[in-house]
Amino acid sequence: MISVVSTMETAPRGTGTPSLYQRIRKVLSRDLLVTLALGQVLSLLICAIGLTSKYLADDFNANTPVFQSFLNYILLFLVYTTTLAVRQGEGNLLAILKKRWWKYMILGLIDIEANYLVLKAYQYTTLSSVQLLDCFVIPVVLLLSWFFLLVRYKAAHFAGAGLCLLGVGLMVGADILLGRQQGLGDQKLFGDLLVLGGATLYGISNVCEEFIVKNLNRVEFLGMIGLFGSFFSGIQLAIMEHKELLKVSWDWQIGLLYIGFSAFMFGLYSFMPVVMKRTSATSVNLSLLTADLYSLFCGLFLFHYKFSGLYLLSFFIIIFGLVVYSSSSTYVAQNPRVYKQFRNTSGQPVRDLPRLGPGDLEPSVTYTSLGPELGNEIPLRIT
Repeated sequence: MISVVSTMETAPRGTGTPSLYQRIRKVLSRDLLVTLALGQVLSLLICAIGLTSKYLADDFNANTPVFQSFLNYILLFLVYTTTLAVRQGEGNLLAILKKRWWKYMILGLIDIEANYLVLKAYQYTTLSSVQLLDCFVIPVVLLLSWFFLLVRYKAAHFAGAGLCLLGVGLMVGADILLGRQQGLGDQKLFGDLLVLGGATLYGISNVCEEFIVKNLNRVEFLGMIGLFGSFFSGIQLAIMEHKELLKVSWDWQIGLLYIGFSAFMFGLYSFMPVVMKRTSATSVNLSLLTADLYSLFCGLFLFHYKFSGLYLLSFFIIIFGLVVYSSSSTYVAQNPRVYKQFRNTSGQPVRDLPRLGPGDLEPSVTYTSLGPELGNEIPLRIT
């Protein structure tokens, strides 16, 4: 079988070499800066969630992770599930339940238990272990995106992810040097396993969320998570935490903390699909690695934590890793036979190609980002 290979190259605009400023400006594009900013907004929301949880647990002895998640799911239900209920057509709540109810039920359970396992782990293992092992969500998301979303990565993506994980390692190292071994219990191995389990479930939930918001819509995802999340977390709350709720000394301060936690969590759940639709589950989780650093910086003033220069170094390494990761675009692998539709400018339908023999190699299409500015045509040379 004779194969004809066509390649597209960028025709040279001029003989001059781009300056260092032009190269930096090309990398630090407006889209990249917006992506970084959106990721840091998510990190700040997680920082606020962590601070309110710490005040509830340390100052008021309110250890109610299931109840806190339940409040968030109720808000999602009231806002997004009711929106689906009043919709008409295929986007209606009943129509969605008829088609995909069991899928959203499983996803709701995964989301609930991911939150519960990580919060529960703080009772058994160290803060440093939670911060380090929680990064297991990165390889989980990478693998699931590769196999199920067919996302293909380049060397820059692996290098950026590695730099982000290096920054987390420096942060954990600074914690150990300063003696911040909070949360150490008698069953450290059990706590570490809880973190790994929670990180795995987070990875599954995030990849499913990316698929839904990019192929369906954000309101459907949040509405169904609110429906099944409130139902199953309510059952879990009644079984596991009803005694803890009775022990809480209710006053206006505790009520305000619960309201603040619910508002921040609701904001995180509502805003994350927006960022994920623009970027990806991997990019979002890499951005969230700075959340622990924001918590540490707040702890310097609120809880009088000791400061280490490694914290600043780790922050800039994570940000640099995000820039490296975001500087190159990923692409989605498709059926190799789509090449018969690729750049078919004749307007004539393309006939099916003959079947490939046992020893023949399938042709493939490589999608390359040429990186033009909007509204700026790039001349192409076809060879």
